Amino acid sequence: MINTNKNKRPKIFATLPALNESENIRQFIRDIMMQDYAEWNLIVCVNQPEEWWDSPEKVSVCHDNALTLNYLQGINDKRIFLLDRSSKGNGWIGKRHGVGWARKTAMDFACTMAGNTDIILTLDADTHYPSNYFDSVINALESYPDATGLQAPYYHNLTGNEQADCAILRYEIYMRSYAINLMAIRNPYCFSAIGSGMACSVEVYKRVGGLTPKMSGEDFYFIQKLRKAGRVIINCETVVNPAARFSDRVYFGTGPAMIRGKDGNWDSYPIYSMESFKKIADTYALFPLLYEKDIPVALDEFLLQWSGGSSFWEPLRLNSSNVDAFVKACMQRFDGLRILQFLKADNKNYKTTDEEKLKELLGSKLFSDIEKPDVSNVKDFEKLSVDEMNMLRDLLTEKERKLQRHIKLA
Repeated sequence: MINTNKNKRPKIFATLPALNESENIRQFIRDIMMQDYAEWNLIVCVNQPEEWWDSPEKVSVCHDNALTLNYLQGINDKRIFLLDRSSKGNGWIGKRHGVGWARKTAMDFACTMAGNTDIILTLDADTHYPSNYFDSVINALESYPDATGLQAPYYHNLTGNEQADCAILRYEIYMRSYAINLMAIRNPYCFSAIGSGMACSVEVYKRVGGLTPKMSGEDFYFIQKLRKAGRVIINCETVVNPAARFSDRVYFGTGPAMIRGKDGNWDSYPIYSMESFKKIADTYALFPLLYEKDIPVALDEFLLQWSGGSSFWEPLRLNSSNVDAFVKACMQRFDGLRILQFLKADNKNYKTTDEEKLKELLGSKLFSDIEKPDVSNVKDFEKLSVDEMNMLRDLLTEKERKLQRHIKLA
């Protein structure tokens, strides 16, 4: 996928969608300028809908974007390229707007400059990147040249604001318990989609048809595309540090989750039962047998609803020349999105609380190699202090990083 000749290492084309980021852009640029890996270009798409210039509620974002543009235009560095989809006359028109379109626009532009073996990175302005981040990504991709891409590990820095910190920690507990359970059953979609930490070669980007410009969740759908095309690296030498902030710039994801969570609404981000993941594992294990005929599987009720009452497996059989092709087709159809939909549906069958499900996970054999403090007081997330929530987050982080280092490729 990339050139493994260390004498001619690939160039990095880092891409950044920027909206309302004037307070973050200077620190972001400092992070990029401090990178140990010198062969990089940065493509920034400053963007918002054109109609926001005439909206009293949104015009302040346009002025903020103007500050970002002015700052970036003042940097004398030929490695930085600006895509202005913000100033009057240049904003998005109609339905083509949002972070998905901004990220795609920057990534597509990178393809016009880069060679097939060069690397496209997706970054966010509110994320801290250690000085060895670019080098770490290249090292990982060079270590696994057949991988289609990389999803970097993450860790949100705390802010000192109790409400924001409790919200981001609760969200991370959801994210990490989900990923750990998928890694435990060796599911091919055992990664967390973090838009600030994805990478792939230009050749792979073109092969998968580029990034699909969703209004939200474009990172989830893109990393899933990469996984369907091959295996994805889920471990590298360092981590990215996204910001923890209340934000409604996208429809779902970290910012909206924190906004809902500060009012105690975590219905969309529950801790799932380990039994639900076992049902997924049991179903995946039966894929080879399902090539011969339909047999009962743990997910039958969910799959029949999704397939309109007809056989979920029969169309895949008809289009598969052998059992290996059938198993691959099953994996691609019952993908990360369907897994998440199943988990949400199956969660209604369990009366245990999120806290009880988390304690079940922490008390399982999976965590036998992690030294754990007493978690018997985890009865209500809302009553835990920031320090107590952070302790839980760090326990999950330690386990997730161990699994990532062991599994390496999803």
